[in-house]
Amino acid sequence: MSTVRKETIRYSLSFKQMVVRELEDSGIGQQAISRKYNIRGGSTVNSWLIKFGKNHLLNKSIRIETMEEKDRIKQLEDEVKKLKLALADTMLAKRCLEVVIDEANKEYKTDLKKSFGDAAPAGSKKSSG
Repeated sequence: MSTVRKETIRYSLSFKQMVVRELEDSGIGQQAISRKYNIRGGSTVNSWLIKFGKNHLLNKSIRIETMEEKDRIKQLEDEVKKLKLALADTMLAKRCLEVVIDEANKEYKTDLKKSFGDAAPAGSKKSSG
């Protein structure tokens, strides 16, 4: 049984910085500089640029929106804000009702939740047997 050994190459900090500096100053592409110094891995030089570079050579994502899209996004954000406020109000009202029920239970020494939960709805008959 034979094992294949994988070769791992570690680059020094000064080498990484030199490559990034050359990349920024010369205007050569990342692939060309990778070939020049025999750097393996497609994202190795890119990660060095992120860490040591000025970020002007990195790809940027630019989103272009129409006014209708911006208006729609703003409208949806406003709707989310209103829904969050409505949810907060509902949760507060629910908590207030729970406190009222708890206080009524203490005052009348009963369990209103249990009492009302067992009662049959109006107009319906419980069948026995």
